[in-house]
Amino acid sequence: MKSGLRLGWIALSALALSLASTGAMAEKPDVTRIFGKIQIVDSFPDYKVKIVESFADLHVKHVDSFPDGPGKWQMVDTFPDYKIQFVDSFPDFTIKFVRSFPGKP
Repeated sequence: MKSGLRLGWIALSALALSLASTGAMAEKPDVTRIFGKIQIVDSFPDYKVKIVESFADLHVKHVDSFPDGPGKWQMVDTFPDYKIQFVDSFPDFTIKFVRSFPGKP
């Protein structure tokens, strides 16, 4: 009985390793690299993002020009660097909109 349980754990571990190697177990992206011209879309985003008020992965500031650092987003309708879809569940990362000090909290 114990050997059957041990084989089950070994099989489960092997499955987890194979999923991790194929990318099925996704990691959070490096949010410090996500800045620039951002387009908000309803489908086919580069990233799915949830807006939160606390414990955000990234603090985001709207800028009108020079979106040249982590957390500085210039909203555009055409030719974006990244396409973002706002979601309520299963986000790739979370953001909080701020007026100052954008970037990693």
